[in-house]
Amino acid sequence: MFKKIKIYNEISHFSLIARRYAVNNFYDGMLTILGILLGFFMFIIYNPKITSIESILVILPSLGTSISMFMSGISGSYLSEKAEQKKKKRELDKAMVILEDEDLGEMNRSTALNFNEEVQMAMVTPININSSFKKRNPDKSRKIFKRKKKSIHEKAERFANFIVSFTNGTAPLIGGIVPSIPFFFIQNAGIPTFLISFVTIFVCIVFLGIVLGAISKESIIKNILQMTVAFIVTFLISFLLLRV
Repeated sequence: MFKKIKIYNEISHFSLIARRYAVNNFYDGMLTILGILLGFFMFIIYNPKITSIESILVILPSLGTSISMFMSGISGSYLSEKAEQKKKKRELDKAMVILEDEDLGEMNRSTALNFNEEVQMAMVTPININSSFKKRNPDKSRKIFKRKKKSIHEKAERFANFIVSFTNGTAPLIGGIVPSIPFFFIQNAGIPTFLISFVTIFVCIVFLGIVLGAISKESIIKNILQMTVAFIVTFLISFLLLRV
């Protein structure tokens, strides 16, 4: 099983694509939920009479958004990758048909001199309907054979499509659930609970920065700073807009 997966990866390189989707979509999922958390956070800050809100009010929209990202990621990636695979297969089939036509043309030219002898033999030889059909319809018989048996490349592309689609949907789902974890342990969430969630997001961003730095073999600090800037900008824009 693992040997077959390794072969599929060597053909389609799905591990590289899945890794890229995992990092990007996990990050997107966290920032999406960050916007929801900031909305509730600002609501508490600008309403002095309200010191906390029910955690379920934060959990439900966060889970709903995460599930939507999960379904969108899986279905969107699967359909787009499937369309690309069909396009590649059509182009490959066209190229194969052209080569087969050229081969048949060469065979016809080479056998044209013996045409009279073949006609005479056909007149005294019983006709095999099956063989005649195959000779007259070589392309159809080949196409039927191809439909029954898939090549290793088709199997590898299909497997890669499944892995990439699953990763594309699961990454934002996990990225959306992680910031919501503190709210599962308390009934009424106040400012401290939101701060814990913000710190959780920041720690995850630092971890992603380390991963990206290791993958690209660049400065880890540089990658952490780039991702942190996006976090701070999201925080500030939401703060200013919600304040108005």
